[in-house]
Amino acid sequence: MSVFIIRRLMQAMLVVLVMSFLVFAGVYVVGDPTQILVADDADQAERARVIAELGLDQPFHVQYLQFLGGALSGNLGESFRFNEPALQLILERLPATLELAFVALAIAVFFGIPLGTWAGLRPESPVAKTIMTGSILGFSLPTFWVGIMMILLFAVILGWLPSTGRSDEITYVLGFPTTLFSLDGWAHILMPAVNLALFKLSLVIRLSRAGAREVVHQDYIKFARAKGLSESRVILVHVMKNILIPVVTVLGLEFGGLVAFSVVTETVFAWPGIGKLLIESISFLDRPVIVAYLMIIVLIFVFLNLIVDIAYSILDPRVRLQDMKS
Repeated sequence: MSVFIIRRLMQAMLVVLVMSFLVFAGVYVVGDPTQILVADDADQAERARVIAELGLDQPFHVQYLQFLGGALSGNLGESFRFNEPALQLILERLPATLELAFVALAIAVFFGIPLGTWAGLRPESPVAKTIMTGSILGFSLPTFWVGIMMILLFAVILGWLPSTGRSDEITYVLGFPTTLFSLDGWAHILMPAVNLALFKLSLVIRLSRAGAREVVHQDYIKFARAKGLSESRVILVHVMKNILIPVVTVLGLEFGGLVAFSVVTETVFAWPGIGKLLIESISFLDRPVIVAYLMIIVLIFVFLNLIVDIAYSILDPRVRLQDMKS
């Protein structure tokens, strides 16, 4: 197992290095921040001074090497707009996004696996067909439109839930700020979390259904039933254990997607997370914040991929053995 983890760590480091170059190069060629940061009536000398202060007068390779040097010490640059470290701005807003992503993932798992398993075990039942129809809608409906409709129904018409923002009732758990220990916190997070979870919920339903339909016809399931095991034990122990392998693999990476692609949901519900910060930074061409955001997302995906590989090797030791042989 240690050899397996070391190899994965080395691969992860290489991926992070390559992605740092691609991210920095991609942001470097997009727009000129001084056109927004410098007043229109500023003279050429003032414009040149701002460019020099921001380090934009240096060649690309010099800027990239400076970025790498700073990144190794935890400095991803200073925001052009806020005059604060970009990493600090990201970390201040990251807990709100992680909280939203965790709740959305919990909704997808809590409802998706049972519904998908039911649809796989009884594919011809009216309930299963209804579940699969709902999953198609979850894939098809645009996130921003669903969010707006939820606000219109539950906030404007019914008045049950607040339409935007995050609760001010924050509790610190092991240093992590969360609003999930208050009713007001749940009232604020419920709509954006459901909105963010819809696509993942549909994905989990389909994965669970496909896994259940494949596993239920295997010989070990027939043998377990032949031994007289109860149907609930067959499903919970034998069926669920085997369908969880692809579900765990996909959900690990999909959590990174929840964090990375929460931009639309955070914008619609004015959720104060990193997605909303990204949109604001793009409008101001705040390169350091954009690069810091993208690098944080890269690190999250790489870390989750490593965790998924380890979890997969625990669930199925053949994966670890095949990797060592190769």
